[in-house]
Amino acid sequence: MSSGAGTLRVGIVGGGFMARTHAHAARAAGAHVEAILSSAPDRTAQAAAELAVPHAAASLEELIDRVDVVHVCSPNRWHLEQSLAVIGAGTHVVCEKPLATTAADAVRLVGAAGGVVATVPFVYRFHPMAREARARVAAGDIGRMLTLRGSYLQDWLLEPGEQNWRVDPVAGGASRAFGDIGSHLVDLLEFVAGDRIARIAARTQTAYPERAGSTVTTEDAVAVVVETAGGAIGSLLVSQVAAGRKNALTIEVSGSAGAIAFDQEHPDELWLGGRDASRVLSRDAGVLSTDAARLSVVPSGHPMGYLDAFTAFARDTYAAVRGEEPGGLPRFADGARAAVLTEAVLAAAVEDRWIDIPSEGATT
Repeated sequence: MSSGAGTLRVGIVGGGFMARTHAHAARAAGAHVEAILSSAPDRTAQAAAELAVPHAAASLEELIDRVDVVHVCSPNRWHLEQSLAVIGAGTHVVCEKPLATTAADAVRLVGAAGGVVATVPFVYRFHPMAREARARVAAGDIGRMLTLRGSYLQDWLLEPGEQNWRVDPVAGGASRAFGDIGSHLVDLLEFVAGDRIARIAARTQTAYPERAGSTVTTEDAVAVVVETAGGAIGSLLVSQVAAGRKNALTIEVSGSAGAIAFDQEHPDELWLGGRDASRVLSRDAGVLSTDAARLSVVPSGHPMGYLDAFTAFARDTYAAVRGEEPGGLPRFADGARAAVLTEAVLAAAVEDRWIDIPSEGATT
């Protein structure tokens, strides 16, 4: 039961950067952040104080009992167990990506979540200009799609001494770079293109055999060749050891009549490619498609960014909780799709062969 007239109560599992981001987005979207649970009582108390959350929960069950929506922002290994507990209580859930550390577990969560709203924060969908790109592709502005390309490049693990729980396959899963950020890339690319990746070939790279004295078995970089169900071909590059690149997520779709490119580090613009001339379209609600204009919540010329996109995701999630049906909301099925693609990438690299990706379900 919600506290106040229409005010949803939110609980957060986790106490790190993503917990802070989710708390900010929840509040900006009009919810009340009621409770938080971290890895230990002292860490929970610290997170509650830092994020001004009124209740430091002693257990997941206690947190669930106090809220309407739970945001799971814990390390990847706990996503399945904690999300299942939230769903089992009949409570709505937001779970960070990767949805689970295996595709089978991600598919299991999709099946379990039938009675609640269950979403995954693929928040780059919520940049207005990403929505504009999607609308223009759907309207046929680029003609028949021929090629596509995308990359997601970071450098936060460039040095051999840099370590993080995501490097551990037990805590983070068998895939690191692709599971962590490649999942965003394939989700955004398929969302904008309106087409699904049907076949892939891949290579992975681990920059250092050890980090801080521990053996590394997860990948730092991935290169993928793709073919879509519609017959387009393309390439993807994902790296967490790309010097100088902080959060460089870019996609481009090219067709028989034109091309469109979106760069997350310049989110208020689209590049529109043409044979005779190319131009840059700046965000202006007056010239955008309906869905893009809906997400354009500040006047043109005032930059919008990551936190705005995250807030829009939270707002649409809570709208779904209230019974609305916002378009483009990433559900658990989208999280499972990314998990299937991640496992296919690893298999393609290890087995040195093309892997077929069905439109639904597991890889073959």
